[in-house]
Amino acid sequence: MLPCLSKQVLGIDCPGCGIQRSVLFLIQGDFLAAFKMYPAIYPILGLFGFLVLDQFFKIKFANKISITLMITSVLLILINFLIKLI
Repeated sequence: MLPCLSKQVLGIDCPGCGIQRSVLFLIQGDFLAAFKMYPAIYPILGLFGFLVLDQFFKIKFANKISITLMITSVLLILINFLIKLI
């Protein structure tokens, strides 16, 4: 795993801390542990999957769907980051 520079220098987690371990849990098939480690993993994966599908197929309301997935991802990242700070 790559070390977190912000955690090493400042001593606090960054908003992305936990995503590598979460992906590792997903690869191992431990979906609940992946969510507990980094709750935004599923909206992020959904967003990337949707963006790939949108390149191959013309999806109606693609812009609204992608914006909704982006906002959901950012909100979950920020909420998770604030919870870790507390």
